[in-house]
Amino acid sequence: MEIQNARETDFHNIIELDKKMIGSDHRKEEIVQAIKEERCLIMYQEDKIVAFLIYHTHFFDCCFISLIMVDPFYQRKGLASSLLTHMSKISPTNKLFSSTNESNESMKKTFIKNQFKKSGFVDNLDEGDPEIIYFKECY
Repeated sequence: MEIQNARETDFHNIIELDKKMIGSDHRKEEIVQAIKEERCLIMYQEDKIVAFLIYHTHFFDCCFISLIMVDPFYQRKGLASSLLTHMSKISPTNKLFSSTNESNESMKKTFIKNQFKKSGFVDNLDEGDPEIIYFKECY
């Protein structure tokens, strides 16, 4: 599957996938902005968007992957790893960060598999489920 920058014409399909995953479209403004600023990567299977990633560089002037979504039908097939590998190659900064809840075993394993290291945690975002910060050096 090819990874490419999302285009404005992809917006509705990305929103539908996000809504399918979280049950709401409250992130649509964030997604629109990421598409406009070319900070949204997508993966297609035939003519369907099956995964996307959004990043920014507002995390202490470092690249931070703020969102990775994979359609449930396509999970556990290496798509998140492919997005992380691609992002490691194109990161606009030498330091790449991301995070996941401590309870998200699947994503924690994906980060470790892709040579990300634990870098810390943040309490009090989701009650009783700390956010684990991960880091990878990019060259």
